[in-house]
Amino acid sequence: MSTHRPPKQKSTQENPVQSAERRLFLKEAAAGVAMLGMAASFAMPAMAQDMSNGAANFYSSDKVIVQKVTFKNQYQMKVAGNLFIPKNLDRKGKNAAIIVGHPMGAVKEQSANLYATKMAEQGFVTLSLDLSFWGESDGRPRNAVSPDIYAEDFSAAVDYLGTQSFVDRQRIGAIGICGSGSFVISAAKIDPRMKAIATLSMYDMGAANRNALNHSQTLAQRKQIIAEAAEQRYAEFTGGETRYTSGTEHELNKDTHPIQREFFDFYRTPRGQFTPKGSSPKLTTHPTLTSNVKFMNFYPFNDIETISPRPLLFITGDAAHSREFSEAAYKLAAEPKELLIVPGAGHVDLYDRVNLIPFDKLTSFFATHLK
Repeated sequence: MSTHRPPKQKSTQENPVQSAERRLFLKEAAAGVAMLGMAASFAMPAMAQDMSNGAANFYSSDKVIVQKVTFKNQYQMKVAGNLFIPKNLDRKGKNAAIIVGHPMGAVKEQSANLYATKMAEQGFVTLSLDLSFWGESDGRPRNAVSPDIYAEDFSAAVDYLGTQSFVDRQRIGAIGICGSGSFVISAAKIDPRMKAIATLSMYDMGAANRNALNHSQTLAQRKQIIAEAAEQRYAEFTGGETRYTSGTEHELNKDTHPIQREFFDFYRTPRGQFTPKGSSPKLTTHPTLTSNVKFMNFYPFNDIETISPRPLLFITGDAAHSREFSEAAYKLAAEPKELLIVPGAGHVDLYDRVNLIPFDKLTSFFATHLK
């Protein structure tokens, strides 16, 4: 269902991206705290970055063939992805496959491609995807939040993989990184074709927005965010400027929160910066303010136990600020389930630091449950 909005008056001297950059509104109060985990891609000037522990976001492999692919979800929106095929794959046989979802607000080129490449090196067919409204996938307005459609994109990826001649429909699994961890759980609850699910540095995007980290946001603060977003709908319905919220800060200062520094090191330096074609480094991380409140109605861990007997693997770092979400999901899930806490790893470390990411565990998990 669509809503009519009067067209915006635009200057002939300013393109939409430039205009959006000029209008960008960043809410750094309660909403910003609630969404600290929602980092995304930025093409910022080169600066020093921490490349320790094998940081390798843009890793590529000569053992893997990469193909750009697109497919439609049930809403007839184009979902863009990268298909990774081991060069030694038996294309006449039926092979196991894994879908990989990127962090919330990011794109497949950030973390997801790395995981897909590494798992393809282990013999799996893998598919990284851009969630709808982000990257190269369809969806208007750009940067919109729609948890249901995000979950649908994972099921659409199963549709695509399950119709490839060299993929075994009974051996398809999924990996969700950061926010995609909650989206893939939401999808798996109603899509039994996903036979094994792993999450890394998972964010429960519903709880993060309702309560913030460690339940640090009050109900009054939550209602203030909701009221502001609701009022903004009137402005945008009548042709007003689009407002954006949360995301990673654009510069550091002496008061920058340590969590934002952690994200900045990945998304704002060559370590992980990436801006999709047609977007802007000032917009790529930021969801629209009016749509972001939809996360308030997102409860991915409700009925998580119904995924059983399909296995769940939750991986988080012992120093990860998001650890609470993996622990909560593990507590609520039914067997078979496993919680792996990586020593010395923070939240963003598990995006790209290959010396910390337990690829051996991921390989054994999927090899066991997708056989």
